[in-house]
Amino acid sequence: MTLTRDLARLWEARGFRRLTYSRVLSQAGDGMFQVGIATAFFFDPTQAAAPADIAIGFAILLAPFTLVGPFVGPLIDRWQRQRIVLVGNLVRVALTAGIIVVIAAGGPTWSLYVLALLTLSVNRFLLAAMSAGIAKVVPEDELLAANAIMPTLGTIAAAIGAGIGGLATFLAPGASDTSLALAALIASAAAFALASWVATWLRRRELGPDHPLEALHLAEQIRALGAELSDGVVYLRRRVTPFHALGVMAFQRLLYGIMFIAAILISRNLLGDPDHPEESLGAFTVVLAFAAVGFGLAAVLTPWLGPRVERQTWIVGCLVLGAAGQALLVFSSARWALFAAAVIVSLAVQGAKIAVDTIVQHDTADEVRGRAFALYDMAFNVAFIASAALAALVLPPDGYSPLVMAGVAAAYLAIAALYAQAPRVPSPIA
Repeated sequence: MTLTRDLARLWEARGFRRLTYSRVLSQAGDGMFQVGIATAFFFDPTQAAAPADIAIGFAILLAPFTLVGPFVGPLIDRWQRQRIVLVGNLVRVALTAGIIVVIAAGGPTWSLYVLALLTLSVNRFLLAAMSAGIAKVVPEDELLAANAIMPTLGTIAAAIGAGIGGLATFLAPGASDTSLALAALIASAAAFALASWVATWLRRRELGPDHPLEALHLAEQIRALGAELSDGVVYLRRRVTPFHALGVMAFQRLLYGIMFIAAILISRNLLGDPDHPEESLGAFTVVLAFAAVGFGLAAVLTPWLGPRVERQTWIVGCLVLGAAGQALLVFSSARWALFAAAVIVSLAVQGAKIAVDTIVQHDTADEVRGRAFALYDMAFNVAFIASAALAALVLPPDGYSPLVMAGVAAAYLAIAALYAQAPRVPSPIA
């Protein structure tokens, strides 16, 4: 089995092994945290949860970081990435503890949004640092396998974490939404603390950068970061292939976001009783579990196909596969259709993401790699906010519309047709 062989080979690399431990723990905590936040924001029967309400919630959580996020890339090229992973997870422990206190004390909703915003912002910073660091702990010819295994294991860990966070819905039927949220958030804080501890196993300079950019005073640093970010955009455009790959990732994330928001609404209104959060949250947890199966399949298939199919061709195939999975929801909103679509579309999204990660890493120089992945995260967040806004406009209150599902499937095919014409070889940088 290719996945097993690749994992066994990569596991011999000390840096890869330890970075994977930290990433898995960190993203398991992400899954638990997201369940806690979803319970507090989207499955609380006292809260409205129309498409527009969910769109506003996601915009509040992600829009500010989208404005600040581009500046983390140069910081990833300036600071030691091992320290980012270590300290960042400790910061998330403190922020999650603050959220727990606010929920337990019945604090104002705006304070939850602020703390959740900060926690998710640190999370994107951590993922960008860990993605940039992969290239420092594996040989260049192992990048595709490493990008298939480590992020996918992290994504599966996030789904498992979400399952653990949602387990209380089955063990404690009738429990209040507050109790369910607190249980998930406490578990997430413990996972973040473990991830930070494991990061101490890595040497301080092990994740790079090899030649950190010079530290500057705050005002000078802000100006320098803006200039460096602009240089990063110019670099990616001139290299062509990573720029196009990031564009595909953003469009695919927009389409996936529409399905994600629809799944929340369908779980709340069609698969569960809005007045009983344990039913709705339980249904959504099962959807996430099926999505984890798709992520796992991507980790198996992508490395196996790597020597046989070029990365851009695989991305086109994943987009076509995403259209097929989305088309299932054109015909039914039943559990079987949502669960099958979750598997197929998640396989398509993760398979393409693995290839995009590899293109960005392989075709980008190390000194700008942090900026490249910060731009990656910016595109990720902008696409998700756009998907929330679009979903608010086109989805009905219960989340299901055959016409919208058909439109999403058609959009997958249109992007596949466009990207099939994109250049396969990066342009040289003088």
